[in-house]
Order: sequence, then C-alpha cells, then structure tokens
Amino acid sequence: MTSLSLIEAAAGRLKGHARVTPLLSSPFLSEIAGRRVLVKPECLQHTGSFKFRGAWSAVSAMDPDLRRHGVIAFSSGNHAQGVALAARAHGIPAVIIMPQDAPAVKIDNTRALGAEVVLYDRAGGEDRDAIGRQYAETRSLTLIKPFDDAQVIAGQGTVGLEIAKQAAKQGIETAEVLVCCGGGGLTSGVALALEAHAPRMRVRPVEPEGFDDVARSLAAGDIVSNAAPSGSLCDAIVTPEPGQMTFPLLSRLCGPGLAVSDDEALQAMALAFSRLRIVLEPGGAVALAAALFHSDKIKGETVIAVATGGNVDAALFQEALSRYA
Repeated sequence: MTSLSLIEAAAGRLKGHARVTPLLSSPFLSEIAGRRVLVKPECLQHTGSFKFRGAWSAVSAMDPDLRRHGVIAFSSGNHAQGVALAARAHGIPAVIIMPQDAPAVKIDNTRALGAEVVLYDRAGGEDRDAIGRQYAETRSLTLIKPFDDAQVIAGQGTVGLEIAKQAAKQGIETAEVLVCCGGGGLTSGVALALEAHAPRMRVRPVEPEGFDDVARSLAAGDIVSNAAPSGSLCDAIVTPEPGQMTFPLLSRLCGPGLAVSDDEALQAMALAFSRLRIVLEPGGAVALAAALFHSDKIKGETVIAVATGGNVDAALFQEALSRYA
C-alpha cells in the first residue's frame, strides 16, 4: 500500500523531472464562489496533466532488469502520455491501449511521444484487458495501472505535498481541497499527503454527473460501479469504479464527493482561461466547477481546486469559450 514515506520517496525521484505547479488565484473567481478560491494548475505539468507524476514514479521505481523490456498501460489519454514520456526518458518501449473514441489530441500526442498506440472499441464492449494481456505476455511488458498502483498513487501524492507547502506560505491551514476524480489515484494520494502535512484540510473528490461512482461508493461504504462505460465530456475521469487500493484511502481520508454537469465543466474551462489564462479539459475542470457552482455544499473560507489536465481538442475548447467566455 502507498504510504507517506512512499510519497516522499517519489518526490525525491521526481525532483528535477516534474514541474512544481503554483497556486493561482483570481478575485473574480473568489467572488463567484463566495470564498477564497485557489487553483493548482496541473495542466501546466509535463504532458499537460498530473499523470506524469505517477508515471515517472512508477517507471523510475522499477527494477532495471524488468524495466528494460518495456511497459504497457490502459488510458483514454492523460495516463497514456505520462507513461509514454516517462518510458521515452528511460529509453524503454511503451505500448498504450487506448479507446478509439478518446480525444484525437491525446491519441496523437501519445504517438508523438514514441509510444505504440493500440486502439479498442470501448463503446462496443471490446475487452481492453484481453488485448493488454496478449501484448504483455508476448513482449514481457510490465503493466502500469492508471490509479491502482502503489507507486502511481505515490507520484500523484506529491501534488498534496506541494499544496501543503504552498498553502502554509500563504498562511492557510484550513481548506476544502477539491480534486477531479476518476479511479481515485490522485485524490487518495493528495489526501494521504495532506493528512500528515496539512491535517486541517479536507479532500473531496469531484466527478461528472452520472459517473460519480466514487461519491456513491463513499456514501454506501462499499464500491459501486457506473452504469455506463462512457457518455460524458469529462472522458479523462470516467472510470467504472474506484480502485481496490484507492477506495480504502478515500473512505478513511475524504469528505463527501461532489458531482458537476458537463455544462458546468465547460463554463469552468472558459472562466479558467479568461481569469487565469490556463487551458483546461472538461475532466480537468470539474473541481473548479464545483468550487464555483456548488458553493452551498462546501464549508470554510478557502477552497483549493486541483485543475488536473489541459489536453482538450481545439473544437471543444472553442465551444466552451463561445458559450461562456
């Protein structure tokens, strides 16, 4: 299981390789929310999302003899790019199994980073696990899971270390920390780091409406699944259910989950661009959307929203700006 010591070790390996992203603010956003809003822009991270942290943590922690054979990953795009870049930097092969309906920019970027991309029909029910097993067995590739991996969670947890340090410099001890949540790797890692370094902060997962399996699982006290495999603009955080490794951490450390609509995510994207000059994808904007448009469900004077990714197709970004900018 992931521990604080594993997160701190991952931070050491990430030093000089991952970017330390800032905490941004805008008086206009705080006015909308009715409280102080700070945004952690992981869209500025290498490959445009926090996923690089977990990918680097996992690849760099591998036994060198095992690592040289290469790695394989399943991803709709952000984990794919993170693994592809980490693999390229370590000089090893990477095979990425991606849904054919993933945003074109994510597929193209993954290939551009040197990975071999294998597409599958997610909507049609094609079994990605079977495809992955075939590639892994024939090529002796090591699977790097997108969230249910101790080293991946540890790498994502470095976001929490940075939040604690940066907030302390601003005199902030208490806050609700909203995290865009799919399988829970980032959310659980951040919560574990903040438990030790900022214990008065509470982490809350944020998901798209209709795909809020984490929120429903937390409320039920047991893992529940989404009814459909896809159907939200927030593709980056649509997962079947919380992870077996992440859910115990989420249950112990997190507050109730929040859910936002696709339209609210698009509006948050437009506001992030107009007020902070950052580019977000829908799945990377849901935490900010919750901070801005669900303030009645949030407590305290300060909210920190982790903006997790910015890999959005140009047409969808233009739609967000035309509708809400």
